[in-house]
Amino acid sequence: MSVVGFDIGNENCVIAVAKQRGIDVVLNDESKRETPAVVSFGVKQRFMGLAGAACATMNPKSTISQVKRLIGRKFKEPDVQNDLKLFPFESLEGPDGGILISLEYLGEIQKFTPEHILGMLFSHLKRITEKNLEMPISNCVIGIPSYFTDLQRRAFLDAAAIAGLKPLRLMHDCTATALGYGIYKTDFSDAGPTYVVFVDIGHCDTQVCIASFESGQMRIISHAFDKNLGGRDFDEVLFSYFAAQFKEQYDINVYSNAKASIRLRASCEKLKKVLSANAEAPLNIECLMDEKDVMGFIRREDFEKLSLDLQERISVPCRKALADSGLTVEKLHSVELVGSGSRIPAISRRLTSLFKREPSRTVNASECVARGCALQCAMLSPIFHVQDAFPFSIGFSSDKGPVCTLSNGALLQKHHPFPSVKIFSLRRTHIFHMEAYYADLSELPTGVSSKISSFKVGPFQASHMEATKVKVRLQLNIHGIVTVVSASQLLEDDIVDPHARSDAHLTSDKMEAESNRGSASVPNSAEDGNLKHLKPSSMSADDGMRKSKVVKRLDIPVSEHVYGRMADAELLEAQKKELQLLQQDLKMEHTKDKKNALESYVYEMRDKILYKYLGFYTELERERISSNLEQIEEWLYEDGADESVDVYTEKLEYLAKLLDPIENRYKEEEARAQASKGLLDCITEYRMLVLPAGERDVIIGECNKAEQWLHEKIQLQNSLPKNADPILWSNEIKRKAEALDMTWKHIMRSLASPPSSKDADDLDQRDESDGISMQVD
Repeated sequence: MSVVGFDIGNENCVIAVAKQRGIDVVLNDESKRETPAVVSFGVKQRFMGLAGAACATMNPKSTISQVKRLIGRKFKEPDVQNDLKLFPFESLEGPDGGILISLEYLGEIQKFTPEHILGMLFSHLKRITEKNLEMPISNCVIGIPSYFTDLQRRAFLDAAAIAGLKPLRLMHDCTATALGYGIYKTDFSDAGPTYVVFVDIGHCDTQVCIASFESGQMRIISHAFDKNLGGRDFDEVLFSYFAAQFKEQYDINVYSNAKASIRLRASCEKLKKVLSANAEAPLNIECLMDEKDVMGFIRREDFEKLSLDLQERISVPCRKALADSGLTVEKLHSVELVGSGSRIPAISRRLTSLFKREPSRTVNASECVARGCALQCAMLSPIFHVQDAFPFSIGFSSDKGPVCTLSNGALLQKHHPFPSVKIFSLRRTHIFHMEAYYADLSELPTGVSSKISSFKVGPFQASHMEATKVKVRLQLNIHGIVTVVSASQLLEDDIVDPHARSDAHLTSDKMEAESNRGSASVPNSAEDGNLKHLKPSSMSADDGMRKSKVVKRLDIPVSEHVYGRMADAELLEAQKKELQLLQQDLKMEHTKDKKNALESYVYEMRDKILYKYLGFYTELERERISSNLEQIEEWLYEDGADESVDVYTEKLEYLAKLLDPIENRYKEEEARAQASKGLLDCITEYRMLVLPAGERDVIIGECNKAEQWLHEKIQLQNSLPKNADPILWSNEIKRKAEALDMTWKHIMRSLASPPSSKDADDLDQRDESDGISMQVD
């Protein structure tokens, strides 16, 4: 089976696979370990990864990046609006309040949801992985931010389904990092748990978690985050600084030009990395806009002053995670710093001041999430238990009010471990509805709705006089998604059991415990009407028979509606659309391959005509072929730049038809020379054999005849010009060599056991019937 982990970052993606020798990062088609999270739409074909990133400056309005920021979000959310201002592509509000991305593709305006765009990216990563592993894949583990809401988690699952993937788990980024850190550690103390802080500063967000490690177990104690603080915010500081400088110095407004903005942001990102290792760095961009070359310069000290407020914000989630964990700084074993935005020296100094120790970089900053996900996918046996914590409080309500077990009205408290199950009982007389919601809005990212999903429970059997006890099974599953997995009711009937006898040792408490175990074993969504338990009701004094109550467990249908999620029909339509787009991409790739094959054939044949095949053609043939090669080359760069596969194939076959006679002459010449050498070597070898006089005379005679025949053939061929159609006698030379070999073998068999006169006559007859004759023409 496939054991694959995907880290879908805001800027780049990493794929890791678990193999026998450990965890390997998959290289993409360009042999890079990271693949840009970019999907670009050309005129007739999509470009993804590095090819898509290369289209960003040439085709910005049809190039989609940072789609992870939009997945499962509403168009009018303040954070979404802030992000959309930075993106060059066009977006609009969908019918359900979601986000639609509008662009031109295949000659028409098309609209895609962020889930569909992410599905395209998943499909691209899937193809890279399958090509590397040389096998189809479906099962995987995908890394997600801990702050993802229920809707965003479901949207990720939908995007994976569009690509044909089946996620075994959506795993928090920091949890995956912690798993990759702890799985190979052997120096954990036996005296108690080891506490480690993981600070992940990504491209667009900052996540912090504190994990507890013991032998064979990892437990996440707390999560904290700032979803709007990452490496790109530091890039934006440099972008604003140089945009203002260039406006004053060169009189250009970078904000007004999408291509110039993309180029300047890319340069600022590179400049930030240079400043991480150097005290100062220059910035040079040729022809940024208005045909002006720009130059800039900044010192690390100035950059740190400009980004001081961002550095201060890094401390906020760190302090929150520490406070939620209930630990003190002294109890922490180490601080691990990861993420693409973690290389800024000022951040390391601030974390050192906060945690009283210098951050470590034990794990790979860019690959740790993917490696942890691959590890989780490979852990099919419970060799290392992973317990994650959910970062939000979950509440549940029914038509009669909230269902709560905690003081704040929540059913599942913040940092509740998952996956987990909660069972509660309600008394109802008819169909009822339930709502799942976030109990504390202050824990959520700004603008996120508190509603998660609604459930309809029923219909079920109930008495008009008395409410029925309904048991509801709530699950916070392995993806961090809350759902009602089942509901059931217990019905009691009085029967007389002739086989049951009074048992003084069977107490009421014990039977109830058995009843609970029995009901828990009933499969979900399956009706169970079997006799479960017998509870004593009354005893007949005459025969000792007992009246008992039969407790039947009946499952109740549950339907779910998730607010804002893609409908099943929409998901199916997106899968069909992705298949059509993929077929179009493959068609264009095939066309491109044929075009490249034709172009390569033109250049290759031109070189061969000039050098390799020199002398094997007539002057008329050379002129005709050269003229056709030149015409097709010009056609390829003009009218033939965008043609169909059939046209390219037809041109290739036409050229091959012109060149085949020349190529056949050359090949026959090579084959003839090789066969002649083989025959001469055979003749030389047999002439040197030590044999009795009579047999030696026979073999020498046959060698002389073969040599004379070959000499005559060579003279005949040499009398013809090279460009004449060749005499195809290379195979005849091989047969002559085989005949010599058969003669030698016949002589050797005769010497080993001399045949009788009758046997010799029979052997001669067989040789003649087999066509083996040493008579040489």
